[in-house]
Amino acid sequence: MSVLDRSDLEASPLADLHAIAGQLGLDGYRRLRKAELIDSILERGGGGGGEGAGAGESALAAGEEEAEAESAPSPRRRRLPRRRRSGEEEGAQSRERGLPRRRGRSEDEEEAEATPPPRPRRGQRAAAPADEDEAVAQAPREGPRPASSGSAPGARRAPERTVEGVVELLGNGSAFLRPDESFEIGEDVYVSAAQVRRCEIASGDRVSGPMRPARGSERHPSLVRVETINGESAEAVASRPRFDSLPAAFPSERLALGSEDPTLKAIEWLTPIGRGSRVAIVGAARSGKTETLRRLIAAIAGTQGLQINLVLAGARPEELRDWQQAVPVEPVAALTLAAGPDAQGQAVERVVEAAKRLAARGEHLLLAIDNLDGVPPHIARRALAAARNILDGGSLTVIATASEPFGGETTVIALDALRTSTGRLPALDLLSSGTLKAELLVGEESAAEIVKARAEAASTRG
Repeated sequence: MSVLDRSDLEASPLADLHAIAGQLGLDGYRRLRKAELIDSILERGGGGGGEGAGAGESALAAGEEEAEAESAPSPRRRRLPRRRRSGEEEGAQSRERGLPRRRGRSEDEEEAEATPPPRPRRGQRAAAPADEDEAVAQAPREGPRPASSGSAPGARRAPERTVEGVVELLGNGSAFLRPDESFEIGEDVYVSAAQVRRCEIASGDRVSGPMRPARGSERHPSLVRVETINGESAEAVASRPRFDSLPAAFPSERLALGSEDPTLKAIEWLTPIGRGSRVAIVGAARSGKTETLRRLIAAIAGTQGLQINLVLAGARPEELRDWQQAVPVEPVAALTLAAGPDAQGQAVERVVEAAKRLAARGEHLLLAIDNLDGVPPHIARRALAAARNILDGGSLTVIATASEPFGGETTVIALDALRTSTGRLPALDLLSSGTLKAELLVGEESAAEIVKARAEAASTRG
């Protein structure tokens, strides 16, 4: 049986010595200097053969196969031509001679360079992405992670656990999945913002997919990937055309109000509203914009197949209770006038994006916003521009209050502050109000009557 020789060990790279020490079963060999490591190998090997020496010899031979061009080591090292030493050799020789390490480099770092990095296990990344959302988004392609970093290389990994439940979106674009009681998880599952955007997930969607336990400082388990959305595969849902690319047409289906309120009756016949209309209720302060919107929502709330989302942005604190009592619709976002423009804009944008996703799937929604005066102008314009009647699809109707029209509305409902304050109803300012292509909603004859009524109002004012 061959015996390990000190000169052979001294001529061997540190990585080969680590391989020998690992086969001999030395504890803490990575913390030893090279000279101490050689002494421990010789001591464990017995210096005179045996099983340990044979194992070390085989590991040494495997390391030397990579340098077949070099001759066998001799007791005295030959002086080789001076060349630039690698980080591995420099770190090993510095420790052997007792020289200080390069500034900013710890012993563990030098040892890590001297030891070849292990190949990543199946299901692990070589380097984590900088964005946590993208890390979660990549998880479907990588498979489950091992149960613990200390598990044996050959240990079987726990299978992925599938969870299903209803999604609730958060203000930052991410979401939580509320698992069904049958899954007995006991806590919500985090869904990254990247998954929400890619799969066009909206609040109320039923989502399923595998989950992983919380790691490190995480508080909740995370959804690894989205597999189904409302019973359909996530791939099929994500591959559908985006909302903004869908063809749109002018509204052609009128929303019936059926109210005896004088102002609402005037709105229904003189400034009709259809599915997909872009409506602005405008007027000076105290002209009754909020009250008109409140009565409109109460009248439309019973429309079959129409989902209503209400956003209160910059509302008076006293009006929150009035809204709850007047309409059978809970606000999806409610901010008082104490909230700044950015907070109001974020709330509006979040609700608009969710409504667009549902409309793109063929559903009919009405988004009511009171009001847009405190919202940044570019966000207010985008909110109104989201309204459209999708050809052979769903629709998104937007009705918002503001001091003045933004431009691009299909219906403008202008209120007269003087008529409102003096109780002369209806409070509609007919000359400043109107509906684009009203004949598509009420027919040619009724559209002609609207023109006649506007002419009479003009002559009366003149």
